[in-house]
Amino acid sequence: MSEFDDATHVAPDGACEIYDGWDIGGNANGGYLLAIAANGLRQIAGRPDPVTISAHFLAPGKPGPTTVTGEVVKSGRRFATVSGALRSADRTIIQVLGTFGDQSGPRGDLMIGEPPPDLPPMAECSPRNAASAFPVGLMSKLDVRLRPSDTGFASGVKSGVAEMAGWFAFADGRPIDTLGLMLIADAFPPAVFNLDIPAGWVPTIELTVHVRARPAPGPVRCRFRTRYVHTGMLEEDGEVWDSDGVLVAQSRQLALLPLT
Repeated sequence: MSEFDDATHVAPDGACEIYDGWDIGGNANGGYLLAIAANGLRQIAGRPDPVTISAHFLAPGKPGPTTVTGEVVKSGRRFATVSGALRSADRTIIQVLGTFGDQSGPRGDLMIGEPPPDLPPMAECSPRNAASAFPVGLMSKLDVRLRPSDTGFASGVKSGVAEMAGWFAFADGRPIDTLGLMLIADAFPPAVFNLDIPAGWVPTIELTVHVRARPAPGPVRCRFRTRYVHTGMLEEDGEVWDSDGVLVAQSRQLALLPLT
């Protein structure tokens, strides 16, 4: 199995573990935590793919034993909805509600919406840690390449536009599936880093991911944008497009302004 498969493994009884190295500044990445929970809850649902899943973040995730618990709220012909949580011994880390199904069916054409972001080839984009204001342990597991015009935040030359775009792949070549989309939704630097805001830890309050299709093989291109920063909080909207140019996931995150 790949590193991601090992780090998101959930036993039939719900036992799992937060692995070291999937963190940002010592706290487990929110998308990684969501992927663990989604892996456990899809087993409870008896369906292979998350379709929509929302997580409320209640406590930082630290390395160590954890458990995914959950129960089916409703199971129908196409979808099953499950309520659950990722818990350590003494606390709930995230509370989750998800709908699961089978996203292996035909992929229809986009009827209305925007095209994928126009990006340089992956080799011409900057590795995230090379364009980071501080080292991110998670990036040793991933190959995240930022659009060159979005990397100025690391050197203090910010674009003034709350947007980050670029490519995503796993460093060990693992194919991207619908579980991997959970991680991708929180793998890029926050879009607000390109505003006049200090870079720092951006604590997630809530993260929702909509899976629109299973990704085709190859790296995916991603775009994350923030429209409003208000009362100490921000929202960030994400889009993930596969190698066929198909929109495979959307996300929305509510988070606190960076803590420095």
